[in-house]
Amino acid sequence: MIRDTSHQDAVVAPPAGHKLKRRALLLGGAVALAAASFALFAAWDGSEHSVSGSRVRIAEVGRGTLVRDAAVNGRVVAAVSPTLYSTAPATVNLKVAAGDTVKKGDVLAVLESPDLTDALKREVSTYEQLKAEVARQQILASKQKLLARREADTAEIERLSAQRTVERYDSVGVVGIIAKIDYQKAQDALNSAGIRAKHAAQAAALEGDDVQLAIHTKTNEMERARLSMANAQRRVDELTVRAPVDGFIGTLNVQNRMVVIANAPLMTLVDLSKLEVEVEVPETYAGDLGLGMSAEITLPSGRATGKLSALSPEVVKNQVLARVRFDGEQPKGLRQSQRVTARLLIEEKPNVLMVQRGPFLENEGGRHAYVVREGIAVRTPIQVGATSISAVEILSGLKAGDQVVVAGTDAFNGAARVSINQ
Repeated sequence: MIRDTSHQDAVVAPPAGHKLKRRALLLGGAVALAAASFALFAAWDGSEHSVSGSRVRIAEVGRGTLVRDAAVNGRVVAAVSPTLYSTAPATVNLKVAAGDTVKKGDVLAVLESPDLTDALKREVSTYEQLKAEVARQQILASKQKLLARREADTAEIERLSAQRTVERYDSVGVVGIIAKIDYQKAQDALNSAGIRAKHAAQAAALEGDDVQLAIHTKTNEMERARLSMANAQRRVDELTVRAPVDGFIGTLNVQNRMVVIANAPLMTLVDLSKLEVEVEVPETYAGDLGLGMSAEITLPSGRATGKLSALSPEVVKNQVLARVRFDGEQPKGLRQSQRVTARLLIEEKPNVLMVQRGPFLENEGGRHAYVVREGIAVRTPIQVGATSISAVEILSGLKAGDQVVVAGTDAFNGAARVSINQ
């Protein structure tokens, strides 16, 4: 029976120099540990403050295309929302209620204005009277022209008769049958008849011109009366308020049977088939805005693109109102006054040095940044350029590859060097 293996064990002697090698390794490790500790202590001793690495966010400086943009709030509004007004003092008879859907041409209200109705009746009467006078003037003109023509024809007949008398005298005068004095009288009568015929023809022509001028004058008076009647008819027709577009009644400014003055607002009609986004842009971006600028609108159903179509010329409460029109087909499911957010794409700058945007930009006023080198955040002067929602352009002070503390610098208290503990 074998109890154990002790009688089989043999003592092996270590080779020469093994102890020296072991001592050298231990000594080298101790020296390296001391050097690292010294370096860490030196770095810590040179920093003015120390924060935990979990409290900061670090981003790397790099190159790329900076899209300068602005995030704004807005609401969906109708591109076409006409307000209808009364054209004269009148009593309003409403035919619709707020929220009713109407089609173009539907009667929305009827205004009662006795003054305009009476004015139309007077204009119609005046027009009909002048119309009758023009017809009467045409008849009188025809009569006067006939009389003038008759006198001219009579004078011509008398001239022809006198001419025949002279011709008879001429045929017998050479043989001495008639006295010379009778022959001369016949010639004088012929000349007198010729003059009367000539004057009668001219008078007939002048009479024709005169009657034509009289007719033209009356016709012009009738045309003026017709225009006045048409204007009165138009004003009476405007008393029937009709829908200019398809839509629904947004706001009623009056009640039924209410008496209103001229140019008083009656109601607002909203056309939901053409919607736009009205955005409120901070005053600081006002100088960069321009018509046609691209925009991205964030909707509950997704994203949509559009163009800046209108810009307010005034600043109200440090805001500038602008309108964004959708590109292509209008998104479905939009509602009047629905709140949305938008991103205005102001400018694109390719191949610029930039870093992620963070609170450091506001905390340091854009003049300093903390660059991390070997666990120490060093406060470094910088110069920034254009900014966007997510990035900021670096003009000087940093280079590509630098590690910058973009968030958490509020805990540094403006120290020149801050140790970041991992």
